[in-house]
Amino acid sequence: MKRKSESPAEDSLHFDHPLFDDPSARALERVGVVDVGSNSVRLVVFDGAARSPAYFYNEKIMAGLGKGLAETRALHPEGRARALAALKRFAALARGMDLPPLTCVATAAVREATDGPAFAREVEDTTGLRLNVIDGTEEARLSAQGVLLGWPEAQGLVCDIGGNSMELAELKDGEVGRRVTSPLGPFRLQEVKGGKTALQKHIRAIVAGLAAEMGTHHERIYLVGGSWRAIARLDMERRGYPMTVLHEYRMEPQMVIDTVDWIGKSDLAQLRQKTGTSQARMDLVPLASLVLKELVETFGPKEIDVSSYGIREGLLYEQMPQKLRRRDPLIEACRYAEQTMARMPGFGKKLYNFLLPLYEGAAPARLRMVKAACLLHDTTWRAHPDYRAEVCFDNATRANLGGLSHQERVFLGLALLHRYKNSRAGSRLEPLFALLSAEEIQQAEILGKAMRFGAMLSAQSPEKTGLLAHDAGARRLAFRLKPGQEALFGEVAAARFQSLAEALGAEARVEREGAEALTEA
Repeated sequence: MKRKSESPAEDSLHFDHPLFDDPSARALERVGVVDVGSNSVRLVVFDGAARSPAYFYNEKIMAGLGKGLAETRALHPEGRARALAALKRFAALARGMDLPPLTCVATAAVREATDGPAFAREVEDTTGLRLNVIDGTEEARLSAQGVLLGWPEAQGLVCDIGGNSMELAELKDGEVGRRVTSPLGPFRLQEVKGGKTALQKHIRAIVAGLAAEMGTHHERIYLVGGSWRAIARLDMERRGYPMTVLHEYRMEPQMVIDTVDWIGKSDLAQLRQKTGTSQARMDLVPLASLVLKELVETFGPKEIDVSSYGIREGLLYEQMPQKLRRRDPLIEACRYAEQTMARMPGFGKKLYNFLLPLYEGAAPARLRMVKAACLLHDTTWRAHPDYRAEVCFDNATRANLGGLSHQERVFLGLALLHRYKNSRAGSRLEPLFALLSAEEIQQAEILGKAMRFGAMLSAQSPEKTGLLAHDAGARRLAFRLKPGQEALFGEVAAARFQSLAEALGAEARVEREGAEALTEA
């Protein structure tokens, strides 16, 4: 999706004018948000004003504030006490971190309980934290904005499940559209009488109403909420999926249906141990899985994507200047990593420009991966040399990065592995390579070996030493040395250039300026 407000050069490169140095972005350098939900109470402190900020601090208490709400219309007494204790701790932590005032929101449990207003007053009196009690449609909007933080080009239906409610929001062209809330939270469903048949009928009727209001034309559903993430983790377990990063995990409709059926027949205690799911969360999974199955069957999406970003990230997105929102979260995060961790910040852009002759006519998605890799190529230099290649891979595949599919994570990780190591044979990481096609694995190796060559040509810029020229049709890779730079093209550089040519399936030639003929490297 073209960002009309940016120039073509800015849109294509995203290297100039890093926004984390902009005053409007630096105002978000460390932001704390609190989410008081029906099931959990969480404090998240975001660090860094990059488009994809790091989680400086993250603490969650499964308070169960909304247990029994449908029956008693009041907050659960034990949950209320636990939530208040957690909020007292969060307020003290914020003071210790010298944070700006925390942004606090409360959702279904507090807004629907008869004693919700009294609880909010008690929180403010005892902690100084002001709870912003939001309605269901506002909750849907913030959750959808959280999805946009990770997927700026997301199109589809955001589905956020909490303990006492489930919200839907439409995303189109970077904007949040129609929104609706429903009583399909697991705590509410626990109160439905009449057994499984009555429960399924109840869910079906509500989902049908949601479909009539929101339409069934959405190709993607984005899942937000702990219960959905728990189901996704179980889907990974059932399939033997090699990566356990939940953000941007993607499922097809039949996979979801098969997993829901599998959950219904399995020993939940065993599944909880295998996946590390908490008891409180696993207790809600069977009910949430019935809702998810009905959603998939009624709305008929082509793909179901899991988002680790939700209402808390939506609150951060709310505070971002528009120019920061428009930036690519992956490139901004990589830019920030280079600025703070690389030996020579700024070299990534020079390396990218040096490698561009290898990517003439490449698709924007491939160039995006090349940019990201070049920015990250030197950010793990402090790791032990024996493990540096694997540390690079682990950082790329497990880091909290937005706008990056699982396949792209592995591609980026493999390219960075080859930045430091020629061979990947016998690596403990091999199961993850299966997420890529043979061609993608080869392209990641080429990128890695290209960075391996370019990164050692000069301490300032590889282009000062020479330029690359690639003729794919003639299967020829040339390196044109600039006058007076022959000493930099030593034995190691020559070997790395030859390795790159072999990965490309090309003949390696070295051309010295002023010479008419190419000579073999």
